[in-house]
Amino acid sequence: MIDDDPDAELLARVGRGEPQALREMVARKLPRLLSLGQRLLGQRGEAEEMAQEAFVRVWKQAARWEPGRARFETWLHRVALNLCYDRLRGRRDEEPYDDERHESADPAPAPDQALQAVQRSERVAAALAALPARQREALVLQYYQGLSNGEAATLMDISVDALESLLARARRTLRARLLADGKDEP
Repeated sequence: MIDDDPDAELLARVGRGEPQALREMVARKLPRLLSLGQRLLGQRGEAEEMAQEAFVRVWKQAARWEPGRARFETWLHRVALNLCYDRLRGRRDEEPYDDERHESADPAPAPDQALQAVQRSERVAAALAALPARQREALVLQYYQGLSNGEAATLMDISVDALESLLARARRTLRARLLADGKDEP
């Protein structure tokens, strides 16, 4: 049983149909869902659609939520992951990343530094996209979503040891790909 869910009161208000509560929930959870979606799907538009669908599910399920069974945050991440997987299954033959993933560079750094940062980001994104799905999921949940090993393992429905093994393999593969990419540079 989970008694310390920080979202319990807000979720109860959403369940009572309070529009302001849903706006607060979206404001609180949207950035992390978009980050998760963009890392796994590679496209900002698809990440936004996934997040919208996840919040529709929150709205529909909130009144039936059973406090104490699981943390709301864990459930929401599981819903988001499943929605991402559904989208990825639907486009297996498509390239997972496109130009939408890049935002305009910050004007503060020098142009060459900005270019190097974009190129590095592209190499990391491509290497991340090439990882097997479970390894990519483990990395995204732990590094980009900031979940603990225990939380990430719970979301993935695996043991912490299995998660650590996935992370180790993912890091080795990423390192090898990034080093190989670096050798191709002039």
